Amino acid sequence: MTAPRRLDDRGQTLPIYIWLTGILLFAAVAFFVFAQAASARNGAQSAADAAALAAAQDSRDELMTDLQDAVGHEDDWLDWLDGKPPANAGADAAARRLAGENDATVLGVQQVMRNGYPGFQVDVQTNYTVGKSIIPGTESKHAKAQAIAVIEPRCTFAQDADPKKLVQLDCDGQVVDIDPEDFHSDDLPDASVLFSVHLAE
Repeated sequence: MTAPRRLDDRGQTLPIYIWLTGILLFAAVAFFVFAQAASARNGAQSAADAAALAAAQDSRDELMTDLQDAVGHEDDWLDWLDGKPPANAGADAAARRLAGENDATVLGVQQVMRNGYPGFQVDVQTNYTVGKSIIPGTESKHAKAQAIAVIEPRCTFAQDADPKKLVQLDCDGQVVDIDPEDFHSDDLPDASVLFSVHLAE
């Protein structure tokens, strides 16, 4: 008498293995696509941050020049210490230069006020794309980002200070004396002492 043949379990589990392998492969590809997109977004944000900071720093340099020209010649020179926005002739070029160094293109630069401080909003787009993936269109998709950097005064002075006499500034604990009657451009400290430049929250 012939013994009955045993069913081969391998034949039953093979489709399950194929199905699970397919799911794992899809999950891996999807993760890669999201990683590509995240990398592009991070690159765009880094470029936007750098460009906004460059614009604000260039503006701060102009602010210092205007302050130097005003001390001893203009009665309202103390207004510059409050972060009075300068003409900002070079801010746009500075933003575009830094964006380019980060492989991005500036879409727009505009002067803004944030929390009472002058600053710049910069919008950028990466020169590179997200790259090819299983999602149609990503090979031509560029990442975009926006950043705002502001110029914040660091110094305080007596509200009734006479702009024609010696003015003492307290710049985050560092004392700076400015005498408009005997002023030289090198009497001013570094721009970073008078004004901080940082990204707006």
